[in-house]
Amino acid sequence: MTDVRSLSEQPASPLLTIAIPTWNRATYLERNLAQLRSEMQGVSLSAVEVLVSDNCSPDATPSVVAKATQCGLPMRYVRNAENIGWGRNFAQCFDLARGKYVLLLGDDDLLVDGALRLLLARLAGKEYGVVCLRPYGFDADFRHEFPGRYGGERSFGDAAEFLMAIGPLMTLISSCVVNRRFLAGVDTKQNASGDLAALPLVLRAALAADENLFIDKYLIASKRNNSFAYEYSQVFVDEMWRIIDAHVPMGLGRDAIRILERNMLLSYYPYYLLDVRIHRRSDLKVAHQNFARRFRGRWLFEYWLAPIIRWPRPLAIVWGSAATLVGRALGGELRRGIVFVWSRLKRSLASKGAKTS
Repeated sequence: MTDVRSLSEQPASPLLTIAIPTWNRATYLERNLAQLRSEMQGVSLSAVEVLVSDNCSPDATPSVVAKATQCGLPMRYVRNAENIGWGRNFAQCFDLARGKYVLLLGDDDLLVDGALRLLLARLAGKEYGVVCLRPYGFDADFRHEFPGRYGGERSFGDAAEFLMAIGPLMTLISSCVVNRRFLAGVDTKQNASGDLAALPLVLRAALAADENLFIDKYLIASKRNNSFAYEYSQVFVDEMWRIIDAHVPMGLGRDAIRILERNMLLSYYPYYLLDVRIHRRSDLKVAHQNFARRFRGRWLFEYWLAPIIRWPRPLAIVWGSAATLVGRALGGELRRGIVFVWSRLKRSLASKGAKTS
């Protein structure tokens, strides 16, 4: 059961619903809503609905929402009577949304300056299944760490080509704007017990539509290393590929899945396995078992990824760093990586300067 309160007027049939599922992260939510309030300036209020679904947070979330509304941000606020789990809370956002399109925005993620206006211009009068927005990670200041205003846009008449183009971005809820029309009759709670509850909705909408759009520009600032605790390989190997395989009967070809696997092995997995080794975040035996179950015998697994998991830690970090650099360069993410390293170096130097002054 939920306690639904409308704190201000909201459009009955908006073009876009920005739905923010949240739990116990009032500080992040406050920054999210402040940036969203800035983005709403000059935008037609009839075009956008803001929905916050609070999973019975014990912190200051209600006060943060009330303050944001008092400062002029129109929104619907839903406070669950109890914590229903984050997966069901995500699904609830889809069910409660009134917009033609829905952007599930993480409470710790941000729309960059100008992103909302650009997005609304692309959505107006279109019937995309999914619109994917390029994200970048930030540690402290999303503006100072912004990689730059470059990149293009491409519409896809073939859903498989679109999914191959966006790759792992299909798993990031803040990157995918979904057309609810293509989810008619779909049980949004079917995968609510997993860690990738929104992925089936993205896949279903993309495969059902005649056209999808990839805006390959940095429009979403995503807080680094701020997710719930999980076993990486179980989520992004076992669960992810199980969900993807389930969509073969809906039109996702095996050849497309093979290319997706290759791209992930080359340019996505190395960075995250490197992070696992550096920060000792995972059980290496479990990680190897999960990867091997899917990719055993594949060259890119045996000689590209497996050394990051199996080699002694110092050698694994050296190999993983090289594989990450090459993979990101081949995947078109080298500039973002350079900006990330440079911003961290500047903060480190500033911090040392402050200590010695």
